Amino acid sequence: MGSDESYNFVFKVVLIGESGVGKSNLLSRFTKNEFNHDSRTTIGVEFSTRTVQLDNYAIKAQIWDTAGLERYRAITSAYYRGAVGALLVYDISKHLTYESVDRWLKELFDHADPHIVVMLVGNKRDLDTLRTVPTEEAKDFAEKRGLMFMETSALDSTNVENAFNEVLKAIHKKVASREVTRGSICAVTLSNPPSEAQEGRRNCCRST
Repeated sequence: MGSDESYNFVFKVVLIGESGVGKSNLLSRFTKNEFNHDSRTTIGVEFSTRTVQLDNYAIKAQIWDTAGLERYRAITSAYYRGAVGALLVYDISKHLTYESVDRWLKELFDHADPHIVVMLVGNKRDLDTLRTVPTEEAKDFAEKRGLMFMETSALDSTNVENAFNEVLKAIHKKVASREVTRGSICAVTLSNPPSEAQEGRRNCCRST
């Protein structure tokens, strides 16, 4: 993990999905290595950052944890703008949270960058004995829609690092291949002259 001043790229990533699937704990596990058993419902949007070293690059992830409750939907959709990555989370032990994935996808693509990298995440893998969503079913769903896929457990840390890092790698790959333009992916490179890099940091991924 690096300091905020030693990164090459800044990527905005959003966590979306129904209330209670564990989005906040995925965020706190990745950014602070913490898990809160009494996690409260997110109100509106919460925000955290972490800088990670991937290959030869330091990438600062700006991660926005969006409320899953219907009454916050109008607020949170505005935060999709500028996002270049998304983790769409469901609870493997609650099939209803998986059934809503299509609706979340539609909302995401209605508001986010068309090149956004999306990973479908089956959380709470520690509750495997209570599983109601078969791994293969969710994996097939993700493949058909061009999504990445992973199962995680914020409780015991399983695949949490992998999920976020794979999304960040996929975003960086798009940047490196110039598949996504600089303007739409909100990337800051330290190879720019200092004044430009500093200016980019101030303006990049500012919420609207």
